[in-house]
Amino acid sequence: MYGLSAADEDFQARARAFADELVPFEVEAELSGGLPEDVTAAHKKRAIELGLFATNMPRELGGGGATTLQQVLVQEQVGRVTNALGWVAATPPSWFALVATDDQAERYLRPTVRGEREECYAITEEGAGTDVDAIEATARRDGDEWLLNGVKWHVTTFNTADYCFFQAKKTGAAGAVTDEHLLFLVDLPSPGVSVVRTPAYTHTISHHHPIVAFADVRVPAANLVGAAGDGMLYSREWFRFERLMVAARCAGAAERLVAEMSAFAAARVSGGVPIASHGLVAGMLADSVTELFAARALLYETARGIDASPSDLRTAHAQCSMAKLYCSEMAGRVADRAVQVFGGRGYMRENVAERFFRELRVERIWEGTSEIQRMIIARQLTARGVRSLA
Repeated sequence: MYGLSAADEDFQARARAFADELVPFEVEAELSGGLPEDVTAAHKKRAIELGLFATNMPRELGGGGATTLQQVLVQEQVGRVTNALGWVAATPPSWFALVATDDQAERYLRPTVRGEREECYAITEEGAGTDVDAIEATARRDGDEWLLNGVKWHVTTFNTADYCFFQAKKTGAAGAVTDEHLLFLVDLPSPGVSVVRTPAYTHTISHHHPIVAFADVRVPAANLVGAAGDGMLYSREWFRFERLMVAARCAGAAERLVAEMSAFAAARVSGGVPIASHGLVAGMLADSVTELFAARALLYETARGIDASPSDLRTAHAQCSMAKLYCSEMAGRVADRAVQVFGGRGYMRENVAERFFRELRVERIWEGTSEIQRMIIARQLTARGVRSLA
């Protein structure tokens, strides 16, 4: 089904088996606000053993060397598990491999691919979300160092990361802020880096998303990533990749929900018959699996297109937005139906439908809202025509 090769199916099978190993830990993670560090470390070690860690990185760096489709297949299975337990099957920034200096590769990239280091992104600000160009953080050259200042929001996994990518605008010699975006590697902890506060979020996962202040943080000039002014290019590449992976995880979540609610509907008897035989419930099941099939077809086709034409970034950018838009909104609809099918059980935190109902809501927000995705798609459509995208 879906025309997968033997190698594709091998990745998929390993990822599915790994996800199944994590499922029994979901309720404990939900009720405890996450899992103990030693348990999480054991899961990460298992992901590495199964070849499910850094699948997006080149083999010469120690990564999995997987195709885009194979990466999607892995992340789809990761998405079947609530509480972000599957995030241990991490995907380090593949774009970094193309621009990292030898020194940066030795200190940051290779250890990250081996699972010895972990990164996070300090890009979003209170007044700058998807519109990254609106950031106010600054970077000023001071001899052989850069001086970084700014307050970043939603710095996901900051509590487990040991370095971050910090994006800022260059400050000129006269103190004027330019439009030139720079990206830096900042070790954590570092003097001047502090957590302002750690907000409570709708989902219950062990990875925090704090507001982090950078006050006169000094980093060596060697920690500038890529060429001066190219910071936005790397952010766009990260967004493009992560939007496709969000879509994949949403498809996995929808698959889990369809399986769970259809099994429940077949077993739950009301009025002397399984509720699956009642027309209104049957309709919810039918709509859900139909939308899952459509989403998966879109997702896989998008991944195949990137593998076939990796240099066609404009098409990939629009189609990744299409995949994220449809898959995230589809998963939200499926989660809502699942809660309804489970009834009162679906409102209990120990129930998979309740957890996904909360967790999936953010997929329509982070890495670019659904509204932003629609703007990206519409711009491409009007500029290039329907045949370029569909």
